[in-house]
Amino acid sequence: MYLLFALVNDMNSSLESLYSSCNTHTETAPLLHNSHVHTPHHGHRPTPPIPLSCPQERLCRSQPVHINAFMRLQEEQQQCRPSSLPAVINPFPELCTPTGSPILGLIHTTDNHIIKVYSEDGAGKVVEVPADMRARDVCQLLVYKSHCLDDNSWSLVEHHPLLGLERCLEDHELVVQVQASMTSDSKFLFRKNYAKYEFFRNPLNFFPEQMVAWCQVSNGSIPQSQLLQNFLNSSSCPEVQGFLYLKESGRKSWKRLSMFLRRSGLYYSTKGSSKEPRHLQLLSDLEDSSVFTVTTGRKLHNAPTDYQFCIKPSKVRSECKELRMLCAEDDQSRTCWMTAFRLLKYGILLYQNYKSPQQRKSPVSHFSTPVRSVSENSLVAMDFSGRTGRVIENPLEAQSAAVEEGQTWRKRGHRMNALGSPSLLHPSSLSSVIHRTQLWFHGRIIREESHKMIMQQGQVDGLFLLRDSQSNPKAFVLTLCHHQKIRHFQILPCEEEGQMLFSLDDGSTKFTDLIHLVEFYQLNRGVLPCKLKHPCTAVAL
Repeated sequence: MYLLFALVNDMNSSLESLYSSCNTHTETAPLLHNSHVHTPHHGHRPTPPIPLSCPQERLCRSQPVHINAFMRLQEEQQQCRPSSLPAVINPFPELCTPTGSPILGLIHTTDNHIIKVYSEDGAGKVVEVPADMRARDVCQLLVYKSHCLDDNSWSLVEHHPLLGLERCLEDHELVVQVQASMTSDSKFLFRKNYAKYEFFRNPLNFFPEQMVAWCQVSNGSIPQSQLLQNFLNSSSCPEVQGFLYLKESGRKSWKRLSMFLRRSGLYYSTKGSSKEPRHLQLLSDLEDSSVFTVTTGRKLHNAPTDYQFCIKPSKVRSECKELRMLCAEDDQSRTCWMTAFRLLKYGILLYQNYKSPQQRKSPVSHFSTPVRSVSENSLVAMDFSGRTGRVIENPLEAQSAAVEEGQTWRKRGHRMNALGSPSLLHPSSLSSVIHRTQLWFHGRIIREESHKMIMQQGQVDGLFLLRDSQSNPKAFVLTLCHHQKIRHFQILPCEEEGQMLFSLDDGSTKFTDLIHLVEFYQLNRGVLPCKLKHPCTAVAL
């Protein structure tokens, strides 16, 4: 073994001496090509001679390079590689996944994102959406998967349970972008919102004359179209004014201030109701903020009234100090402030969202007649007893006709029983439980819960639901919204000729079941302040 180590050392020393002598001994010679001396062409400078190595150079190049020199060569190549090599895009990026590669990082891929949407009953559904998917598209996808009626009143709600805030996303907002600004405890809700674009149909109900600046100048003579045009037009300068309670930062006390909402932001006056620029202080801008409804109770924030709302900056996630907690004196003024905030922030985009479903469903032909919308004024009492129908103009005659129609509904129920349907007095009768399959029936919920559902789905005229009565186990309650006020009507059972009937007007109009009752008041107002139009629905995903 000792002789072997000695032989290897002698070979290494001889190779090193040979390599060093070869590098020192060089000579010059002209460049040969096909055994002839290369002579330059006329008019060109002669090519300088290229140095040639010694005769042993071929032997030296065939020998292995010393390990230290080879390591230095690798280090030099690695140092000069990024600056010397051109930035060539990899033609096959799917074959390799480099981390932090500046070249392959230029290739952008549109990956899908996962969002989870919850329904009113707490059930959730996971949906995979692309990065450019809007809130309206997500709602249509959920409507398709849940087999719901697509009436363009569904909305995606951004809910923050810890902060007690929520808002309906606008139809054009990107869902993935909104999710990126939410915290881990926040979530999306899938809910009805009938009041999303109600201000386009009845703008005077949303903007009182005393709160809009130009209405005071013109003494309320501005038409509805011009009222909304001033909000949608970016060149006009609308202004909403009034008094609001502002919660002081870090305290539970509230301060009543004169507020002014403009396109540039929400201001409050430091001196009474003065509008002078030196007395106006910016409270919040519109571009980087969103308006939220406060879902927590009045006692939590020690609010002076029940009509709270909040302006939350988009960059703020869970810091309560940056939230602007506000409180209005009544529900109508709060609705005005929140609606004006949306109009001044998004402008014409809201009108395009409102018109988009109507344009999609409208016929392509330009010569087709416009479709009349079914409103409360287009449904009148008619008499078809003669050859031709006539409009009943006398209110007393119209009321008697409504009662007679109610009797007709009852007789039709009798005919159904005569054909073999089970008796209504039997506990297992179909007519006594069939209403529980309807979307507008919500079972044994308390009055406060019905108020909450009506307010969440929009306080529009005709929004209703039916529930079990708490005071009378055999009775039911109709909860109805009219003029942004919620009213309750008790439906009492009554027995007649051995049959159980239901009445809303103390027995004047009777029905065999609740479905007949709802269908009747959807066509006839009767003793109600308005007709039943929009069922308060709780969908299960």
